[in-house]
Amino acid sequence: MNPGSTDHGRPDAAVVEALALLGKRRLALAIHDSCFPQTQDQDIGRGSPYSRGARAFLGFARSLGFDAIQFGPQGQTPRDNPSPYDGTLFSRNLLNLDLAALTQDATDEHPEGGLLHPDSLARWVAGGVEEGVAECPAADRLHSQHAYAFDACHAALDEIHRRFVAACERAEPRALALRARLAAFIARQQDWLAADALYHTLAAEHGGRHHRDWPLNHPLCPDRDLYRRLPGLEAACWARRRVLQHHYRAVIERYCLAQFLLHRQHAALRRSAQDLGLRLYGDLQVGISPCDDWSRSVFYLEHYRMGAPPSRTNPAGQPWGYGVLDPEQYRDAQGQPGPAMRFLSARVGRLLEEFDGLRIDHPHGLVCPWVYRLDDPDPYHAVQQGARLFSSPQLADHPALARYAIVRDEQLDHRLPRYADDWVRSLEPAQLDRYALLMDAIVEAVRAHGASRDDVLCEVLSTLPYPLGQVIARHGLGRFRVTQKADLDNPADVYRSENARPEDWIMVGNHDTPPLWRLARDWIRDGQADRQAAYLAQRLVPEPARQAFARELAADRRKLVHAKLADIFASPAAQVMIFFADLFGLEEDYNRPGVPGPDNWLLRVPHDYARHYPQARARGEALNLPCVLVLALRAQGPDFAQQHDALIRRLQDLAGWWVNGVE
Repeated sequence: MNPGSTDHGRPDAAVVEALALLGKRRLALAIHDSCFPQTQDQDIGRGSPYSRGARAFLGFARSLGFDAIQFGPQGQTPRDNPSPYDGTLFSRNLLNLDLAALTQDATDEHPEGGLLHPDSLARWVAGGVEEGVAECPAADRLHSQHAYAFDACHAALDEIHRRFVAACERAEPRALALRARLAAFIARQQDWLAADALYHTLAAEHGGRHHRDWPLNHPLCPDRDLYRRLPGLEAACWARRRVLQHHYRAVIERYCLAQFLLHRQHAALRRSAQDLGLRLYGDLQVGISPCDDWSRSVFYLEHYRMGAPPSRTNPAGQPWGYGVLDPEQYRDAQGQPGPAMRFLSARVGRLLEEFDGLRIDHPHGLVCPWVYRLDDPDPYHAVQQGARLFSSPQLADHPALARYAIVRDEQLDHRLPRYADDWVRSLEPAQLDRYALLMDAIVEAVRAHGASRDDVLCEVLSTLPYPLGQVIARHGLGRFRVTQKADLDNPADVYRSENARPEDWIMVGNHDTPPLWRLARDWIRDGQADRQAAYLAQRLVPEPARQAFARELAADRRKLVHAKLADIFASPAAQVMIFFADLFGLEEDYNRPGVPGPDNWLLRVPHDYARHYPQARARGEALNLPCVLVLALRAQGPDFAQQHDALIRRLQDLAGWWVNGVE
């Protein structure tokens, strides 16, 4: 089997059989767009899910046994911030364009071919956007060169648009066909595309600054306020937007062309994934970008922002600065969906048209958002003194929240901090209906698009407020269990694998946590390996063998990692997720939470993974799934293991490593 090719077939039957025996309905690989590998002749310093390298990688993932890919948000990010969670809600990231596909000859099926000259791509691969911009991205192919790729993709789009306009002026049939498709796309997507195109045009005119810092360049409707609530000036702002759209029509067409090409490339990815038997999951991010804050602020509360309260993970809280949907816009006076609900439905509908399911980022933000005041000059003080939007009927420091309260004061436990999970003690059916309004709409949309509850991933981590717990239970949804965070001294801890439920998604880590391989190294260095090993031995092997097994784990980081991974496959959870860094044995953080700026979110799949991975797996230095499955099957008990001895031996042959340790 060649794990780097696109034609190496389906996963081994023994792996598929083992996953079914363990009750695993989904095995998802989590990877964000920028992390995908590129072939060397196409690599401009950043990955793309639409590239030739990405298609090979998806085939590789399927051959290992993965049947789903969890993407991060795919929105446009600024040059100085690669975080996908600060990207646009509707527009796709220009940096995802598969430029190589646009250098190929045009055909009737792919009229966009020929819009980019091959020499241009070769120049950017070699590191030359323009003199002095950045060093060659090939110097480091384990990290994204975000700023360089940003410049290269914008330079590419300039050329793509010029060649497109010139071909249309020459009345080339394929160019005219492409223009007709572009016009149809713009007409279908006008609700979001017009505002996004204008924002990015104006942002470039104002030097890439945040719209809060744009100048007051118009007496009535300055650029920074064109979509704000300005009573009495609605018609003037509308007219000003029309003037700007006409003035910048060529630049706006350039933007729309990029979104159209990305839309086509995503559709091609979806077809390839379906052929492989892979489900694709999108990410319904809780945050909003500056673009969406500029153009869609009317859907959000004016004086509050959303953040995360103090928790075991972040004791200081997190003042995200994200908008909070206005509850008074959930429904109109007739009980029909109001503007905020229609806005959310548009977001969800677009995701479900393009993916097979979705991850709901921080569902607290939909059910019981933690909010804080904007007039506090210290955002950390503000978020620590915040409150739950719908659970604050009589707070002296937040009197404005009383109008949104769903619960009554006697339903609260004032002995606890207001962010505590049990701050709300009980709910009546009508109250639960109100808390669940947005989540009900999302789940209904998922089912309407032919997906199931297994395809809805609720990113519930260390906190599960009572209203949120009731809402997800209402739909039979689970939560995330991140086992590297487990408290080994607390048998009831939510992150321990034995406390998972079948509806949950379980993982050793995600994009916000340290990679397991480095953690295991730290555990051994800091003297914590014995405790981890003892816990895993108790989970995975019968009593007579536990002490010897624990000693073996504590002495070998590779075995400790594989036992930690086996623990999640042996759990009751029916859905397993692996972050790409844990698949490849990487030790570097992808994201350091709370660290904004250009030096975060940069880790990529090793460019030579197809050669490197089989060798590392054979040494136990990357995820060896057959080995993990043997451990998980044996953890089901001696009778189960004896009954399935033939399967276990087939998996041992596939593993080719640590065979004695799993006998």
